Amino acid sequence: MWPLHLTTRSPPFTLVGMKVSDFDFYLPDELIAQYPLPRRDLARLMVLDHASGVTDHYFYELPDLLTPGDLLVLNDTRVLRARLFGHRLGTQAAPRTKKADLKSQIEVLLLKPQEGLRWEALVKPGRKMRVGEVVVFGEGELRATVVDRGELGWRLMDFECPGDFFETLQRLGHVPLPPYIQRPDAAQDEADYQTVYARSWGAVAAPTAGLHFTEKLLKQLRERGIDHCEITLHVGLGTFQPVHVEDVEQHVLHREWFEVSEAAAERIQKTRERGGRVVAVGTTAVRTLEQVAQKYGSVRAAQGETGLFIFPGFRFRVTDALITNFHLPRSTLLMLVAALGGRERLLETYRIAIQRGYRFFSYGDAMLLLGPPSTLEN
Repeated sequence: MWPLHLTTRSPPFTLVGMKVSDFDFYLPDELIAQYPLPRRDLARLMVLDHASGVTDHYFYELPDLLTPGDLLVLNDTRVLRARLFGHRLGTQAAPRTKKADLKSQIEVLLLKPQEGLRWEALVKPGRKMRVGEVVVFGEGELRATVVDRGELGWRLMDFECPGDFFETLQRLGHVPLPPYIQRPDAAQDEADYQTVYARSWGAVAAPTAGLHFTEKLLKQLRERGIDHCEITLHVGLGTFQPVHVEDVEQHVLHREWFEVSEAAAERIQKTRERGGRVVAVGTTAVRTLEQVAQKYGSVRAAQGETGLFIFPGFRFRVTDALITNFHLPRSTLLMLVAALGGRERLLETYRIAIQRGYRFFSYGDAMLLLGPPSTLEN
């Protein structure tokens, strides 16, 4: 078991001076998974264990790799069809009239709801979308007006919809597959890009570590005495935004909404009290748990927004083990996993995974980190 059950509120970070380039590695394109496997739990699972080192398994072996009394913490967020394609109508003062302008396609990725039907969004191509620009989707069932703009394609948009907004979004929108999946979304992605326990609508990307679970596997885990609870973090820009600075500490994470229920908090606290491990499924579960523990000193019922950025030097209070996928070079997700496993140790594990042909990113294979943390390494 990892000795992380802290009762004092020690500073969350101890290290400084890390560069984004410290988290770079070479990945062959052919290892970027473009499709999921036919069965979720047939994914390979690399185990990084403090005692036994690196071993190769399959995800369906997870009940034998964990210990009765462990508790899996799942993120039950559900992915919206948040990717929309429309065309510009111009502004009220200067409407578009040229056929070329009317046919020019605008891609909108919804990120985060605000009051009413106002959304934060990413727009492409962003240079064309000024404040006041109107975009129409479908046959006019949905339209949006830009009310504010920021850098790197960020926009604030007011939507108009005569019917139910979310029903219209599910009909007109596309599954927001990440850009490294270089194909259009297909009908099967509607199911494949959701966890089997997805409940709470609001994410614009899947918590991909959970994609490997099946109902049968969850049942097998329970029968072995390894139960689970569910929390929510609506995956948004904070999880997948690129890092545009070289000094890691200068990066600011986009805030994402989370909730921990009374029932989940109680399950987690009881697991810790009896000496069981809290096994976070995915980096979003880690950030939610650690955000609450950092604020209150322990896990309790809470909801709000988190912009918690975890990188090596972070002092974990709750997370004892982690199930995660293999992440992008130079990404905040890789930095979080390195905080738990140690940067050099993790990058060496990635080198081994590449050598052994593991599949990377959202539809790829998985990793289980077990053993004492190496947060003071490097």
